[in-house]
Amino acid sequence: MIRRLSIRCALSAAAAVWLAGCNPARPFFLHESGDLAHYLDVATEMAEPDVSQPHLAEVEFAERPLTITNPEFREFWDMSLEEAVSISLHNSKVIRSLGQVRQSRQLGQAAVVPPELLTLNPDATPTVFDPAIQETDVTGVEAALSAFDAQFATSVFWEKSDRPQNTNVVGDAVFSRILERDQGNFQAELSKRAATGTQWFLRNVTNYDQNNNNTRATASDWFTAFEMEARHPLLRGGGAQVNRVPVMLARIRSDITLADFEAAVRNHVADVERSYWDLYFFYRNLHTAKVGRDSALATWKRINARLVEGTEGGSAGDEAQSREQYFFFRSRVEEALRDLYKSENRLRYLLGLAATDGRLIRPSTDPTLARIQFEWQDILCESLVRSAELRRQRWRVKQHEMELIAARNQLLPQLDAVALYRWLGVGDDLISGSRRGLNFPDPAEIDGSLAFDELTEGDYQEWRLGLNLNVPIGFRRELATVRHHQLLIARAKARLEDMELEVTHQMTDAVQTLDSEYVLAQTNFNRLVAAERQVAAVRAAYEAGRVPVDLLLDAQRRRADAEIAHYQSVVEYNLALLQVHLRKGSLLEYNGILLAEGPWPEKAYSDALTRARQRDASQYLNYGYTRPGVISRGPVQQHAAQEAGGPGAPQTPFDETWQLEGGTAPEPELIPTPAPVPTPAGPPPGGGLDVGAGPRSGASVSSPSTSRIVRGPALTRPDRPATAASEAAAEPSPASPGFEWGSLGLD
Repeated sequence: MIRRLSIRCALSAAAAVWLAGCNPARPFFLHESGDLAHYLDVATEMAEPDVSQPHLAEVEFAERPLTITNPEFREFWDMSLEEAVSISLHNSKVIRSLGQVRQSRQLGQAAVVPPELLTLNPDATPTVFDPAIQETDVTGVEAALSAFDAQFATSVFWEKSDRPQNTNVVGDAVFSRILERDQGNFQAELSKRAATGTQWFLRNVTNYDQNNNNTRATASDWFTAFEMEARHPLLRGGGAQVNRVPVMLARIRSDITLADFEAAVRNHVADVERSYWDLYFFYRNLHTAKVGRDSALATWKRINARLVEGTEGGSAGDEAQSREQYFFFRSRVEEALRDLYKSENRLRYLLGLAATDGRLIRPSTDPTLARIQFEWQDILCESLVRSAELRRQRWRVKQHEMELIAARNQLLPQLDAVALYRWLGVGDDLISGSRRGLNFPDPAEIDGSLAFDELTEGDYQEWRLGLNLNVPIGFRRELATVRHHQLLIARAKARLEDMELEVTHQMTDAVQTLDSEYVLAQTNFNRLVAAERQVAAVRAAYEAGRVPVDLLLDAQRRRADAEIAHYQSVVEYNLALLQVHLRKGSLLEYNGILLAEGPWPEKAYSDALTRARQRDASQYLNYGYTRPGVISRGPVQQHAAQEAGGPGAPQTPFDETWQLEGGTAPEPELIPTPAPVPTPAGPPPGGGLDVGAGPRSGASVSSPSTSRIVRGPALTRPDRPATAASEAAAEPSPASPGFEWGSLGLD
């Protein structure tokens, strides 16, 4: 019976386990209310930071964007290239850049990409604060110089001991089984490291001791001592050069940051000028498209009238073909208007302006027409000397050379010469307001002696001289470090060599592009003149009924293409000139820009003046055994003097046969050598396109950092000779129709 019951119980338990499965049992908590509001089922979640930063007015009050269906704006903003560069520098705490994205201008079609480099990688965007941040960083010059500052250290400790001793007490014992002791320790030290590596120490050590040792003359005593110690490295770490390596490395890092800052400003100015000429081209492109549209509309109306009247030359096919031509040019106008709005927005971004403020920026500066030729050897040498990237790489080479000096010094054993001298004194008390004249211990008068009295009497003096040697066997890590820095120097020099080779190729490409764009501009002008004459001839033949309408429509279309190609080549020629100055390192000088340190607080100037007066009144002590080698050749000459006929000066004067004078077009070139490039269209109402415009105006931008962008004294633009002939060249002519600066509407 019992066996059957056991079998049934086992089967019941197995069934219960099988039915329950493997679900874990949750614990039971007494007084559980069921309110789990404090329970969170996630560890992290996205949250907004508690940062209050006011928006810029250009961001907060930006108006509705200009579009094809919303082309209304209040007024034009006639802006010169000088003004555009000046505004961009004033508004550039963050150096905005368009990166490698460029607009492609192919017969009026542009691929305009909105700026996004700053939002994608804000930490990599250069700013005017970068040099100051590097200067004040833990790797900056001030931090490196702090290694030679005087250091003060002090400590105070009090200790109570109540400890049983392992002694055998027999009779009248001297030592007690329980040690009762009060101890105090005070230490103050002033240390200074010299440029030669010598370390100087001046310290005071004061101890208080009270215990139940029966062998002591008094139950308590004070001990005080003044110590002077010098520790000089004889091999490793010795000498002014190796100890100043950290300072020089910090300064090199600052110079590298300044080179990066200069390159960022230079690229920003180049982007501004590129965007300015892009906008200039899109205005010309819009004008060309409107002229083509109006011409196609007039042709369509004429053919449609003939079709309605049933006269000759008014067939349905001709009417449909002319209508298609009209809508073709109308689409070009719409595309040109779209591209103009986007290009103007990109220029606004570089200038730090609101995306839309009711004004439409309109270029008022003519592109350069004079042929600029550079002396190859001069600009080649200039590019190798003035390139910010090459200067940065040279600093890298110098940085690795200084690191190699420090690494080679580690191959020496650590041998230090140590010297210490000490004055000491012991007394019942430490110090008093008056001297007591009692020495410790005094048999007649045990109590009352002062430790400082005895110290100043000079009865007890100690000294110590010695050498401390530490030699790693094999120098395995040190040898590997030296080899590592040797390889770094070899790599940096190899990069520098190839960078110089790349700069020469870039300079070659820029000069080739400059020459080819000038020749193309001449050729495209001849093409434009020929297209104008072809349209006039075909129109006369069509009116006489000798040619079909498709020849007239084709001639009008090719004239529009020729005009766009002409303006594009003129803009590309100016961009090629910009590229030459960019490659040879004179773009900032070309725009009259000077980089300088920004203003410091008034307290900094006051402290610097006080330090200068202090040094002037002090006696110079040359305690260095070696003088560090020169690592710099002096400040960078930002504005090189341009002599007459030097690099950058025009070698070939402006050819007046290219100008359109008296309202008549010049004869097209009939020989392989193309004629000079034409002057662009005439001046807008209210302000002309001054071909002989003077140098760019001055401006400055400063920040609380150590960098400042200054529009220095205006420089003469060698590519813009201010002559009467060049000013007269701005008159429009039938062969090169003046640009309509009026409404940009589609009507």
